[in-house]
Amino acid sequence: MSDASIGTPEQLRDPNYTPPLIKAVPLGIQHVLAMFVSNVTPAIIVCGAAGFGFGSNSPDFPQMIYMIQMSMFFAGIATLFQTIGMGPVGARLPIVQGTSFAFIPIMIPLVAGKGVDAIAVLMGGILVGGLFHAALGLFIGKLRFALPPLVTGLVVTMIGLALVRVGVQYAAGGVPAIGTPEYGSLLNWAMAGTVILVTLGLKFFTRGMLSVSAVLVGLLAGYAVAFALGQVSFGNVGRAASFALPNPLHFGLEFSVAAIVGFCAMSFVSAVETVGDVSGITKGGAGREATDKEIEGATYADGLGTAVSGLFGALPNTSFSQNVGLIAMTGVMSRGVVTIGALFLILCGLVPKVGAVISSVPIEVLGGGVIVMFGMVVAAGISMLSDVNWNRRNMVIFAIALSLGLGLQLEPDALQYLPQTLKVLATSGILPAALIAIVLNLVLPEELAGESTEEVSGGMSGHGKGSMPGE
Repeated sequence: MSDASIGTPEQLRDPNYTPPLIKAVPLGIQHVLAMFVSNVTPAIIVCGAAGFGFGSNSPDFPQMIYMIQMSMFFAGIATLFQTIGMGPVGARLPIVQGTSFAFIPIMIPLVAGKGVDAIAVLMGGILVGGLFHAALGLFIGKLRFALPPLVTGLVVTMIGLALVRVGVQYAAGGVPAIGTPEYGSLLNWAMAGTVILVTLGLKFFTRGMLSVSAVLVGLLAGYAVAFALGQVSFGNVGRAASFALPNPLHFGLEFSVAAIVGFCAMSFVSAVETVGDVSGITKGGAGREATDKEIEGATYADGLGTAVSGLFGALPNTSFSQNVGLIAMTGVMSRGVVTIGALFLILCGLVPKVGAVISSVPIEVLGGGVIVMFGMVVAAGISMLSDVNWNRRNMVIFAIALSLGLGLQLEPDALQYLPQTLKVLATSGILPAALIAIVLNLVLPEELAGESTEEVSGGMSGHGKGSMPGE
């Protein structure tokens, strides 16, 4: 952006620049709105699987409210680890941390139908998995040579492709509405469509703060439409407490081999995603590659944030890809803006009524916003891939990695005979795609002859940079 009231183009690409507070505060809250539902949903899913979630009539229902509260509070704490940093911990970039969906397939079998007592096993796995994740920071920089733009661009693209389905599900009414007449109704799409149209209109036909805050204003417009249509409920606000502090070892700690192996394995997936997210932020926000120090610091903060969360009853934290898309869309690279968002998340965790007000935003309204931002994650990945020398060798590597990664993600039953842990890892899509791309990039010869790929390309050999010998 070139509007002097926000900052010069050079300032907006600088992570250490913070716009005036009157502009920075709404930009920070916009980051929170982009990730809020995704941040609290894992707690709702896990507690429901354990048997004390919505509709269970369990006397332990308040434990779910506590876990939701901690999801907000420790997302804010983990984000501060990233934006402010402590020694080697933290990338000191505008990275938003939040509760990770990646661990849900590991957590559900561990707690299914076992009640609140089973949560202690999760907390033990989260603590050990977080420490293992932090330890990966010792090596991630040294492995950077194995993560060129071909790999990191593929990871970011895969992350975006995995998220776009979630955005459409939100807009259509959310996962609980699937299979009901309300799912995909005109009413739902009217609310989501309002957000999309207002966001696009402001982004392309206004300047300055209105353009930068297009997603936030679009969400507010969708909220107003939802309220007018009677789709907004304030019931949770009245029932929420006014103030509550985190409680150490709230659920206790219990260690099991299955939980530890599962969380450590998924921590590697999260670390690979974080490398892609950090690269996406620096590429989309500053037009440069991430440094080894930034990637190592981000990995340390990822792991430390997760380990601390487990001590207080929250779920694993990871960098949130949808906020990568928001940075790419707004062009504001300020870590000060994201720090403000982190403080707002902490406030939500300490004052549950604040979080309850935000949770009154219908999921369809949030869906309209995340459709735009999730799509921007894909665009950020494609932008990173534009730096790849698209010779025939790299085309084949990308083709195989994308085909298997995305294919296994779309058809998980194809691996039904694998052990559950291996199946979860393989059907994540992101991990197999990344591993295939890394291995093939390291072992395959530097170039392929033209006739090696023409026979399988269907006449579409591509004409990108380096696609023909001698160019």
